[in-house]
Amino acid sequence: MTQTGTAADGQTPANPTNTANDAPLTRRAVRQSEAPARRVTPVRDAPLPGGRRAAQAARAAEAAKTSSSARKRRFLAPVVLTVAVGMFGTVAVAPAVAATQQGGPSAADAQRQVRATQAQQFSVSDAVALAGTSRDGFGATSQSTLDAEAAQKAAAEQAAAAQAQAAATRAARAQTAKQYSSYSGPSANEIATTAAAANTPFSLPAVVATAKQYIGTPYVFGGADPSGFDCSGYIMYVYAQYGISLAHSVPLQDAAGTTIPESQAQPGDVVIFNDGSHDGFYMGNGMIMDAPKPGGSVSIRPIWTSSYHIVRFGI
Repeated sequence: MTQTGTAADGQTPANPTNTANDAPLTRRAVRQSEAPARRVTPVRDAPLPGGRRAAQAARAAEAAKTSSSARKRRFLAPVVLTVAVGMFGTVAVAPAVAATQQGGPSAADAQRQVRATQAQQFSVSDAVALAGTSRDGFGATSQSTLDAEAAQKAAAEQAAAAQAQAAATRAARAQTAKQYSSYSGPSANEIATTAAAANTPFSLPAVVATAKQYIGTPYVFGGADPSGFDCSGYIMYVYAQYGISLAHSVPLQDAAGTTIPESQAQPGDVVIFNDGSHDGFYMGNGMIMDAPKPGGSVSIRPIWTSSYHIVRFGI
């Protein structure tokens, strides 16, 4: 700082600003009044609005801005590097792909072609599948042949069982008829043989006339003569007299005849129940002449079921 004045600071100088009426100033007052003139004011920046706190806040904001810029630069550096690498890879892949396409199929395609070439495909015709084969003394039978053989075997077994059952039924009927029969004439089979040898004329009206002669004959299980009839024994005995030999069985009589439509049926044809349980002579107009059941006798009556069909013999 620059000092002004003389060495005799202890004396009270005259103050030109004072008037005659003013009181003299003290040394202290003189120094205070002269201090602004002697001091050198340093050149400073203009104070920030808001004082010291505003200045601190501005410096903090500037530091934060600087830190944010640094972080952005650190973040963007890897991103820019990655993008650059990706662009380089894209540029490099295109020529590689083009070279691969120009060079031919890939390894995977080649392997698939090899497998397809080496694969064996064949088809077998139906004729070959159905045919049997044989080689070196060994043979193989087709499935169709096995099925046919199994069906034939089953049919043969069923036929054998039916024949055995029919034989047992005939034996039981014969035994029962022998106990209750008083007939001593020829059997139905003997009568059929004689009539066939004599060439006895056959007609359905003649059959009806012969069958009516036995109306009132009692029902006898197994009966096949005029002393007593069951249903099939009655049919067998009447037809035997015209040289037609029939078995003593409803199913077997059904198999021996020819099934005809009911519209063509005439009296003298035979009514066969579909379940094989009964038969009798068809008499027209929905009537039947039969040996009914134990306790009954040969008679003409309405057919009580619609589950039947008509069979004709002698044709």
